[in-house]
Amino acid sequence: MDEVRIDPRQVEVVDDDMARVLRSKTGAERLKIAFGMFTSARRMLLSHLAASHPDWSQDEILREAARRLSHGAV
Repeated sequence: MDEVRIDPRQVEVVDDDMARVLRSKTGAERLKIAFGMFTSARRMLLSHLAASHPDWSQDEILREAARRLSHGAV
């Protein structure tokens, strides 16, 4: 098996097999996958925030999730 080298400056590395699978997808299929991942991450974040801050209103939870998902741009 080939040795996998990870550049410590690079946070994420796509496995060669996964890269081949993603290259075989259409743009629409890749977009659907990305949207599903974003939706899942947002749902998990909302759940985490609600559990961590039971005193927050739904609006506060939604605003904090938006802030985190937009890297502070919101």
